[in-house]
Amino acid sequence: MRGLAALSVLLTVAAFFPALRFMMSTWGQVEEYSYGYFVPLVTAYLIWQLGGQLRERDCAVTWSGLWLVVLGLLMGAVGSVSAIRVISQYGFVVTLVGLAACWMGWLSVRLMAAPLAILALMIPLPQFLLREMSERLELMSSQLGVAVLRALDVSVYLEGNVIDLGNYKLQVVEACSGLRYLLPLLVLGVIAAYLFRAAAWKRIVLVVSTLPMTLLMNSLRIALIGVTVDRWGIEMAEGLLHEFEGFTMFMMCTALLAVEMAVLARIGDPNASLRSTFGLEPPPPIPAGARIAYRSVPLSAVAGTALVGLASLILLIAPSHDQIRPQRQTFAQFPLTLPGGWEGRTDVLEPDVASWLAVDDYLLVNYGRAGEPPINLYSAYYATQSGGASAHSPRTCIPGGGWAITAIQQRAVALRGASLPVNRAMIERDGQRQLVYYWFEERGRHLVDELQVKWYILYDGVARNRSDGALVRLVTPLRPNEPEDAADRRLARFLENVQPRLRPYLPD
Repeated sequence: MRGLAALSVLLTVAAFFPALRFMMSTWGQVEEYSYGYFVPLVTAYLIWQLGGQLRERDCAVTWSGLWLVVLGLLMGAVGSVSAIRVISQYGFVVTLVGLAACWMGWLSVRLMAAPLAILALMIPLPQFLLREMSERLELMSSQLGVAVLRALDVSVYLEGNVIDLGNYKLQVVEACSGLRYLLPLLVLGVIAAYLFRAAAWKRIVLVVSTLPMTLLMNSLRIALIGVTVDRWGIEMAEGLLHEFEGFTMFMMCTALLAVEMAVLARIGDPNASLRSTFGLEPPPPIPAGARIAYRSVPLSAVAGTALVGLASLILLIAPSHDQIRPQRQTFAQFPLTLPGGWEGRTDVLEPDVASWLAVDDYLLVNYGRAGEPPINLYSAYYATQSGGASAHSPRTCIPGGGWAITAIQQRAVALRGASLPVNRAMIERDGQRQLVYYWFEERGRHLVDELQVKWYILYDGVARNRSDGALVRLVTPLRPNEPEDAADRRLARFLENVQPRLRPYLPD
């Protein structure tokens, strides 16, 4: 029986192997997820801990677990065809839950629910969600860090997530956003809450507290870097010392989590100790002389194993599946002279910004003509948006540059004989105002709703074997006291010239 159970797990791994391999490569390449290697081991230990209780339960065999196995395998197929691997990764966990129900019944699955849920924490978040979380944490960390620096009488100026110390500018990018602490600490908090023998509200407090704890400690880290740079020079913000500060702060967060557990344990029971409320005991041994009854292999388990075995075989013999990357002109050929007297000058993204955006091709041109403020045209093209990289919404990156979005709405821009929907945003910084238009070109679709963008990436990945797409953004500054309508007219006239010329570069 154990051999067949092990075989069913191995076949499930084989059926989802491409998605799991990609997940493990993410663990190795993205520091935020370096904890992922330990999550399956923790889940296995927690299930092993339940061995005594599982032995005592009657296996109420159920065939309904097969539906979960089928659902998980379908999620794996959709994730494989669309190349959106996170769907397959969650399908792997769903399939394991279905197999557990086929082998042991729902009562046993309910007992293992928490360890199985913890297993899902090994799956990296969708890239767009990770990026938006990171950007928000960057801003919050910057603001709190600057507040601490000012309290320590350090002269500092904050512009977005750039901390200006006078002789050095510290940019709070992903490495300093706190996400590298938050995700591992959140997983640690969930595991600790499961092992914590305490009231439900204490467990919830323990998990929820990981967010403010991480932000506070990361802000102190940023403040520490700022103080040391101010006192001893810019080398204090670089290299091994920077990494050591990060590791030290994470260990401090872990220690604070333990202190919090000890305090919570004593609420309502002053004599309680952390050791007595932290369940790490192994399962009880089988009593000497106990009668051992071997269970027969349920037919539902055989059927579930056969299903994942068939899926593994199909994966083995199926041809490799790569998404279509349509032919297009590169942005290097985009004209710098446009009708109406517009003359352009190309610009480039900073290397670290271009690397972070992971664009396959981009256009960045500043257009100007006599007597009018300039217009910045930016377009980022992705040959595929299913491997983590995707068009990046200005709604989340504009605040990172120190600009405040004072108004944002969807608007239809009237062009010759047609109208073009755009997202229209007014932004402001230090008394300066700019008008922003942006939208997404997704395989012949002109979209302004970001949720629609995500849906069509999935839909076209399955139906058309494509997920290429692009962001298009226009920005123009407003002169002092210039009405917004004048800037709208300027961008509308510019759009009439630009929109038709973008088509060869953004395939239908």
